[in-house]
Amino acid sequence: MKMFLISENINTFTGMRLAGVEGVVVHEKDEVREALQRAVQDKDNAIILLTEKLGKDFPEIIADIRLNNQQPLLVEIPDRYGTGRRPDFITAYINEAIGVKL
Repeated sequence: MKMFLISENINTFTGMRLAGVEGVVVHEKDEVREALQRAVQDKDNAIILLTEKLGKDFPEIIADIRLNNQQPLLVEIPDRYGTGRRPDFITAYINEAIGVKL
């Protein structure tokens, strides 16, 4: 099992390649959709890493992939510009998931 990166940023792609993670750099909506479909069809991919910017720019594509495929795991990661998430993201996520305020 392996990880696969889909990024809009060449620097993130280069850093992940140095760590041994293969991937592609995409910019357009059709490129993102095609890259995700190819990555999902490859049964060796256990985790697909996707930069947060692509997740924010193309949420309908990401939602479609998540709804229609149980595997692989699709994870949005920050790129070199940092995260777009609020500082208490994990706490808010847990509160929403279990319905208990921590």
